[in-house]
Amino acid sequence: MGPDVLVPLSFFAMVAVICVGLPLARAHAKRMERGIDPKVLPNDLTDRLTRMEQAIDSMAVEIERISEGQRFTTKLLSERNQNGHALPMETERGV
Repeated sequence: MGPDVLVPLSFFAMVAVICVGLPLARAHAKRMERGIDPKVLPNDLTDRLTRMEQAIDSMAVEIERISEGQRFTTKLLSERNQNGHALPMETERGV
């Protein structure tokens, strides 16, 4: 790679770094100026996150109950079909 290729590539790399790095540096400088610590969350946000966590846990329990019911129903239907009993829909259609 000669200088005729290296110089334009270096220029475009420098422009890309400036376009991405400058806004990041400004945001970091503003955060430092305001004195905001990203590790400390406000109390209302902590309360909301706690409520969300409880809601998600209760939904997970309900979904587990639904899936257990589905497994039980599937097991009953498969056992019923294996024992030679016709399924209700099959007897209605005459199949």
